[in-house]
Amino acid sequence: MAKNALRVLFWLNLILVAALVTYKIYLNFFERDFAAEHAFQVENIEERLNGKSNYRFAVVGNVSNSVGIFERKIIPQLNRGNYDFVVSAGNAVSSGGEDKYRAIYRTLSRLKMPYLLAFGPQEESRIGGYRFYDHFGPLHFSFPAGNSRFIFLDSTGTTDFGWQYRWLEEDLDAADEANLILFSAHPFYPVDLSQLFELNKNYLFNDSDRLRFTQLIESTGVDAVFSANLPRYELQQHEETQYVVTGGAGGLVINNEQSHYHFVAVTVEGDTITIEEKRIDSGQHPVWRTLESFWFFVHSLFYVGYLNFILLISGFAVIATWLYNRVFTERNYYPDFDNDPDALNGRLLRIAMFTNNYLPYVGGVPISIDRLRQGLSKLGHKVLIVAPSYAKNEKKERLVFRVRALLPLKKKSQFRLGNVFSVRTFRRIYRFRPDIIHVHHPFWLGKLGLIIGNWLNVPVIYTYHTRLEHYAHYVPLPGPLFRNLVSHTIVRRFANRCDGVVVPTESAEEYLRAIGVRKRILVQPTGIDYQAYQNVSEDAIASLKAKYAPNGERILVSISRLSQEKNLGFLLKAIRQLQEQAEQPFRLLIIGDGPVRNHLEATIKKMELTSSVILIGAVPPDEIPAYCRLGDIFLFASRSETQGMVILEAMAAGMPVVAVRSSGIDDIVENGYNGFKTKVDKVEWASRIEQLLSDTSLYEKLSTNAKNFAVGFSINHFSININKFYGSVLCSKKKSK
Repeated sequence: MAKNALRVLFWLNLILVAALVTYKIYLNFFERDFAAEHAFQVENIEERLNGKSNYRFAVVGNVSNSVGIFERKIIPQLNRGNYDFVVSAGNAVSSGGEDKYRAIYRTLSRLKMPYLLAFGPQEESRIGGYRFYDHFGPLHFSFPAGNSRFIFLDSTGTTDFGWQYRWLEEDLDAADEANLILFSAHPFYPVDLSQLFELNKNYLFNDSDRLRFTQLIESTGVDAVFSANLPRYELQQHEETQYVVTGGAGGLVINNEQSHYHFVAVTVEGDTITIEEKRIDSGQHPVWRTLESFWFFVHSLFYVGYLNFILLISGFAVIATWLYNRVFTERNYYPDFDNDPDALNGRLLRIAMFTNNYLPYVGGVPISIDRLRQGLSKLGHKVLIVAPSYAKNEKKERLVFRVRALLPLKKKSQFRLGNVFSVRTFRRIYRFRPDIIHVHHPFWLGKLGLIIGNWLNVPVIYTYHTRLEHYAHYVPLPGPLFRNLVSHTIVRRFANRCDGVVVPTESAEEYLRAIGVRKRILVQPTGIDYQAYQNVSEDAIASLKAKYAPNGERILVSISRLSQEKNLGFLLKAIRQLQEQAEQPFRLLIIGDGPVRNHLEATIKKMELTSSVILIGAVPPDEIPAYCRLGDIFLFASRSETQGMVILEAMAAGMPVVAVRSSGIDDIVENGYNGFKTKVDKVEWASRIEQLLSDTSLYEKLSTNAKNFAVGFSINHFSININKFYGSVLCSKKKSK
């Protein structure tokens, strides 16, 4: 049922696209543009009234782009009524947008007589003044025709009232026509609003100038003044001047005795002017009003310019493509059990790995990549690492291709942006002829790996290492925008373009599925060299203990890059809390380096932690096991990890872990078994550390459990599982060719 509905939507969408394209062609070839329209209309009126002292014209108000009332009901009556011309007293458009001017021009073209528009508040809205001027002409003007002079004011104040008053005074003083007829969208005198629900409280001509204008109008013998701006008909006489309000040619009316659809018929016989209301019996149904508004939107959208047309057609094309894929593409959401990854057993692969950071840059991702390289190499595969260059004269490695750096991400930062535009990289990978490309970041060199993989038509595997949303401070975008939208979009789009994804924990897999990643996912934690932590010499441990714990202090260890996303501020606050409540002396060794080191040193001094916290700096990877064996408890405050590789290494050395609960950590640390995980609460965190320091039996139990837990995460096991995943992806790729 759902599939049939999507199929129908797809074909309807294609039909709609074809209809819109046809309509666009029609508009461009059959509907002309227009400018200075009043010049042509005035000329036609002058020709019609030339030498005539008797004629008829109609006045409408508040047309408001109405098709249902003005176009379908009033225009036919005007065309049959033997009128010489029509005047809109104001508010002919529902707003001053370009689309509304296009629409009213199209509607007025149905009249079989000349027409003129007064400039009103609706015409002025949305910066409509310059559009009115371009399409119709000046906002205020006058002209003689027959035995009358017709005067149009700009009642909105867009044209200065002082200037208009002087112009009107001179124009009326020089006029010698028998009849003077004036049009102003805003009425000059108040009318009864009791039946209108006070729809428009500011309907009058400008209060500060109204008296001056009415005195001038009445003293110079103006015969009639026509206004709109209210949904009703009203006729008043002041001195010898008749003031008419007409506002029922299509805008919103209440349909009662005071407010109803109508237009005004004006008969001129010599110097006599007769004004008569012509009531329209029926209104417009709300459904038709809604449909006509939609039609005006469609019409104007295409007629205004090619950009709107292209954007809309592009949108429909995207929808059509999406519907086609949903309807006509067969989908099997279960694994393809016909794929036999074991069929590749014994085949040695050529694997190119693309990474934005690698050794000697010290971090979790480079170490993880290096361990995978070691494990795959032991299985007989040939692995080429593509990584940034860190020094001009760095030592060349046979299977590490260094991409020259463009610039560091930040001043004094170890991070480098490799030159993704280098032709050398393409040549090197082409000569290497990889069977698999494995990328470790969803941008920069990782994106280059995906591009080359598509170029060579080889499978691309992506390992999701990093929670990008925690790195917003490195990106020149507003933090909330990057954290809440951009980061997740980057990961989702990139992962879905790869052939397979590797994640270190189940929580990372849940995240990828939640943001919309559809590709196959392998949950495989990074392997650790468990034996290296068992083979540390006692002399090395004793040497470090003499240096950092000469008085028998308990040693706490934290290994982390010194950067904002690692939550080190919380770590120091918790240590200050522990310092206040712990009875046993301790020292915290923070191993690692990074951009916030100077800030941390200042914070340690400010918090009076210099005797308890030591920043060791960067330590070569082969010396890390000795520091871990020295430590009693491992502390980890970061909330930006996808896995806790350093936590597994700490456990391999027999250290229980106290960590902040987060993704990656939650899958490794088991409360009361191999450590503790807490919320971001320095008191609770410090209490868990103190508990391990003071309770010897609990400490021994968790230390033993930590070692037993870590033994299951060997590099060999890690590499074998990745190798099987490669085989499965290769089979799928081969089958799809």
